[in-house]
Amino acid sequence: MGPGKADLLAAIEHEGSISAAGRAMGMSYRRTWLLVDAMNRCWREPLVQTAAGGSHGGGARLTPLGIIVLAQYRALQERVADAAAGEELTALVAAVLPEPKPAQG
Repeated sequence: MGPGKADLLAAIEHEGSISAAGRAMGMSYRRTWLLVDAMNRCWREPLVQTAAGGSHGGGARLTPLGIIVLAQYRALQERVADAAAGEELTALVAAVLPEPKPAQG
């Protein structure tokens, strides 16, 4: 799971369709389906459930696990962003030289 797959899950949730989510993200139909397939095969349960088209229309939705995984990933992203903005990182950045010192010879 990474930011791109999380964005794809969010787009599927918003669009209600895998192909529409891919279009919204500027991805090819094939790439979108490959990512969904990979996610569905890598978790203990699928993250995305699809419904075949037809007279009642098709579509896709996040499964209960998909909703949880997306929420947990977004919470993790937020915590990482908060940590990156913290004083520990600021102290480390302040101690790093812009360029390494010359090698000692």
